[in-house]
Amino acid sequence: MKSFSALTEQELLALAISSEEDDARGYAAFANALSPTYPASAKVFHEMAEEEYEHRDRLTSAYTKKFGDFIPLIRRADVTGFVRHKPAWNIAGMGIDAMRDHAEVIELENARFYTQAAAQASDLGIKDLLLKLAAAEKGHESLARKLGQEHVTVDAATSEKEAERRLFLLQVIQPGLVGLMDGSVSTLAPLFAAAFATGSTWETFLVGLAASVGAGISMGLAEGLSDDGKLTGRGHPLIRGLSAGIMTTLGGLGHALPYLIPDFALATWVAVIVVFFELWAISWVRYRYMDTPFLKAAFQVAVGGFLVFLTGILIGSA
Repeated sequence: MKSFSALTEQELLALAISSEEDDARGYAAFANALSPTYPASAKVFHEMAEEEYEHRDRLTSAYTKKFGDFIPLIRRADVTGFVRHKPAWNIAGMGIDAMRDHAEVIELENARFYTQAAAQASDLGIKDLLLKLAAAEKGHESLARKLGQEHVTVDAATSEKEAERRLFLLQVIQPGLVGLMDGSVSTLAPLFAAAFATGSTWETFLVGLAASVGAGISMGLAEGLSDDGKLTGRGHPLIRGLSAGIMTTLGGLGHALPYLIPDFALATWVAVIVVFFELWAISWVRYRYMDTPFLKAAFQVAVGGFLVFLTGILIGSA
């Protein structure tokens, strides 16, 4: 994958064209899904789709004028630095609130994208177009205000501050939670393998400490190097890397610390109880912040965590 900052002017335009196309088709899908029960809101999404198509056409005209008719297919998923969203066709089946939330976040992201793209463009005409599109995105009435004043009741409105909060959740909170979950689950096997292989609380603690710190370093580097934070607004890579690394380390230390208890049997039982609460907490986090039904999250985490836990015991007892 290529980083956003490394894209050429031609690639920036191609990415912008495909992004506008994807957003337009997503809004059209929302309109189609809502038309039987929420015709007024469906009209809003239809208007948004038409506006995205108009943006696409302006970008295409600028592209072909300078680079010719062939436009390479470059999508957000091909470039580092973009927040990964659920596909629009999936969101369309989740209800009107999820559609509104998605649209609000997309508006914010598009404004940021065009601002950064304009800063990288060298052609004055293209730079001017990108800045105009950025201004258009920033100048949009929020989707909530459109829904509230033009077509539906004020009760349906979602504030711009709420959209900012959701975007922050996607960009900052969720990656940290992923680190916490990774540290909690990935260190189970080496910790309990060491426990059942050595029968020593101190040696088990050292293995757990090493596994937790190692996982923290790995996750921290992966997060810090994933993007420079300019496009996503996720902040400085060093700060993000430290945050993800520390949370991953803490996730692993939770069930390693009980082995500071000298009595091996007591330490192991305490560690098992800690693991139970960790897996329950992870299930709740996936339900609360990652749009996963609680029973489904609990089943996934319980099965995955149990398999890792059992793997450690079996290897340690061999």
